[in-house]
Amino acid sequence: MEVARLEVFEVWMPLVSEFRTSFGSTRLRPALLVRAVERGGEEGWGEVVAGEGPWYSSETVWTAWHVIEDYIARLLPSNIESPELVGERLSRIRGHNMAKAGVEMALWDLKARMESKPLWSLIGGVKRDVIVGVSVGIQPSIDILVKTVSRYLEEGYGRIKIKIEPGWDIEPVERLRREFPDVPLQVDANAAYTFLDAPRLSRLDEYSLLMIEQPFHHEDLLEHAYFQSMVRTPVCLDESVRSVRDAVAALRLGSARIINIKPGRVGGLASSLEIHDFWSLKAHLPVWIGGMLETGVGRGHLVALGTLPGVRYPSDISASSRYYAEDIVDAPWELEPGSVIRARNRPGIGVEVNWERLRKYVRRSRSFTLQGKAS
Repeated sequence: MEVARLEVFEVWMPLVSEFRTSFGSTRLRPALLVRAVERGGEEGWGEVVAGEGPWYSSETVWTAWHVIEDYIARLLPSNIESPELVGERLSRIRGHNMAKAGVEMALWDLKARMESKPLWSLIGGVKRDVIVGVSVGIQPSIDILVKTVSRYLEEGYGRIKIKIEPGWDIEPVERLRREFPDVPLQVDANAAYTFLDAPRLSRLDEYSLLMIEQPFHHEDLLEHAYFQSMVRTPVCLDESVRSVRDAVAALRLGSARIINIKPGRVGGLASSLEIHDFWSLKAHLPVWIGGMLETGVGRGHLVALGTLPGVRYPSDISASSRYYAEDIVDAPWELEPGSVIRARNRPGIGVEVNWERLRKYVRRSRSFTLQGKAS
């Protein structure tokens, strides 16, 4: 591919309602949209999911802009043979996986469009219907939580995930299980606990949960292994797995039985595919695809990953309307019957950016010429 330029757009998108986790609340969500433009005029889109502050990860929307402008654009050559080689070309940059992922995913979309293939087919997807669920943030009260969950079930979501933190864990789970005894339910702590909380968290075994996601430190594998040996409920790792090396270590230690793959967290689609292939196809353990409040651009990449054969739990890929009253893509993502979002047969990620809507939310933009030398 001969890439003429990268264009980066900093957007701030209002959510339809506040989304609260153990590390903070979001009402206005920032993101960087990356457009890779090929010399013939074809384009591909990616999304940097770094937030306003370094809470989920050390990256922010501002550090990602800096890394793309001052390092990625200078290391990548304009003649890129394949998006799979981007990680190797950027290996001199330690960390900054979200910045790398936004650029790499734009190149994947570009490649798929140039080959007139849906991205999901290009990366080895096997099913168009992606089973999804909804993630529910921490609510002001348990009664409000029950009403919120009930509304999402009425909308057609078949799996519920709730965020938990110290002081908001056993009681909301117990109430939800009493109100909705047969609904697939899981919890996500976003690393809010220490191992001293393990005895309390082990009580979650009573509620037939699908999984307990990332209870302990965001870089920990050992305490998760001890905890997994204490409970019947599968432990799922999120923040602790940033590469296939982390996945290998987690397997050897017994830190988890499930991995949540977020392409932004792990550096892009190529790394996501590595983790999927190791954990699911070699170790025969399930994965699912996590979300980061993406716009329709990032959501398109998540849907493509959701079609992979090892994705055996519902993924956090809700409809566009779950988070945004107005998405920036034409044909926003919609929930289909059976708690499904359907991958599209159009080339690339399956959606087109609506420029009129995009401009409403852009705070700054810039075009970068790739300066790296071809290998």
